Amino acid sequence: MSSKNISLLLNLHHPYIRHTDEKSLENAQEKALLFEKITNVYIPLLNMLSKLESENLKYKIAIVFSTPLCSLLSDSLIKKQYVEYLDKLIDFGKNEIVRTKGFKEVNKLSVEYLEKAVEAKRYFTEVYENNLLKHFASFAKKGIVEILATCGTYMFMPHYADMSEILNAQVETGLYSVRHYFGVNAEGFFLPEMGYAPGIEKVLRMYGVNYTILPSQSFLLGEVTPEKGIFAPCRCYNCLSLFATDKIKLEYNQNEIYKNYNKDIAWELELKELTPFIKKGQARTPSGFCYFNNSFTESEINPKILKKSEYIYNSENACNQILIDADDFVNGYKTKLEDAAKILKDTDVSMTCVFDDSMLYSSWNEGLLWFENVIRKFVQNDINVTTFSELLFDKFSLQKIVPYFASGSEESYGEDYLSNKNGWMIRYLRKACERIVDLAGRFPDDSGLKVRLLNLGSRELMLAQSSEWAKMIETNQYAEYAEKTFKDSIISFTAVFDALGSNTVSTEWLCNLEKEHPIFPWMNFRIFSKKK
Repeated sequence: MSSKNISLLLNLHHPYIRHTDEKSLENAQEKALLFEKITNVYIPLLNMLSKLESENLKYKIAIVFSTPLCSLLSDSLIKKQYVEYLDKLIDFGKNEIVRTKGFKEVNKLSVEYLEKAVEAKRYFTEVYENNLLKHFASFAKKGIVEILATCGTYMFMPHYADMSEILNAQVETGLYSVRHYFGVNAEGFFLPEMGYAPGIEKVLRMYGVNYTILPSQSFLLGEVTPEKGIFAPCRCYNCLSLFATDKIKLEYNQNEIYKNYNKDIAWELELKELTPFIKKGQARTPSGFCYFNNSFTESEINPKILKKSEYIYNSENACNQILIDADDFVNGYKTKLEDAAKILKDTDVSMTCVFDDSMLYSSWNEGLLWFENVIRKFVQNDINVTTFSELLFDKFSLQKIVPYFASGSEESYGEDYLSNKNGWMIRYLRKACERIVDLAGRFPDDSGLKVRLLNLGSRELMLAQSSEWAKMIETNQYAEYAEKTFKDSIISFTAVFDALGSNTVSTEWLCNLEKEHPIFPWMNFRIFSKKK
């Protein structure tokens, strides 16, 4: 009888958004994005792992932690800002309990949300000792979690397929990041946005990577059609193993029972009622105090005065619906695996599911609890929830294929990273890439200020290469911030290039920028050197 396997991968990433001064922090909406994820994804995920471990549930999952996210989570300034954010949210929650005391159902929810904020602070400061990465690392060392590496920043690799030095630097930085933050070596590598172009496999294999994940069209549209389709791993000519994944479009979040995230009370109350969470003159940011379910869509009705109970969110009903939706998801994959096993004459079959952290929170508040139940139900249905490396016990028997160009983005082939809105960015990036390779060759043995300059320029270039800036501009979400951040990094890199050319540098400017962007503390510009 064939074994049926499912590999679940969580892709945890956050753009490098770091505000150092109070003024910029107070007026930046994007500041709250990371804090929301810590409260609603990263802390609950650790709690879930601990809970399942205590139950001796037999499963393993894979997680990708991007280097910008790791840098932020390990940053003492970010940790301090997060605790301050929670303190303000807790004080606001206390005010909300008083404000809603005349509405029983709403008041019950406000108490739940306050307790959640208090618990988040307790877990972050006391249980996890302000160090979430340390505890994720402990699960990796126990073998419950398999950590995959990704690029140093979330770059779209096909844009640099002809620049091997740039790909080398990004891959090397990403692999070192896993060793630096988790103390383990990554066997697998997650391609940012699952962007693949022929030749990328050479770079990955050169650095000892054993496998990567590709979109299903990369498998099915290549020169050689896989005999087992997407139900078994394949390999490239250089023995880089490949797993295929279908695009997952979760629509469970549209159920009327679930929480309506768009009706956060922070958008509806007067500013004076939001203190101390949001002060006068500050940009509004979500509070997480959402009292209404998805059945409430009347934009012209102010939810502040709405009293109809059928519109009020009920967490117990949502939990019951989560079980139903988890069953539906698992049964769908169970049917696919069973059908594939029959067609393939009872050979072992496997499938891969990739979830972004946004899928499990920002578009669906109940998503992580649903994910926990999905794991449980797969195990109950005798489907092995396992990691990629465990499916590669005999990788030399895997069929050889030639993958086709692909992307995991909505547009399938990466059109949203090079459109009429953001296409102007690539020429600056390509030119800066040419320059850093040239600089790495011209100053191979220098020391002192020149090395600090070159390392700074390398960091700024990598930050500029982050695909999220192009994505933000394309989707018009924080587009102004993304454009400014990109331009600042390019300008800083150009200043480094000019300073090296003129042999002059402002040490004050250099020190200030090093403090502002402490990402990649191990950076060595020589990773951009041409390999001999």
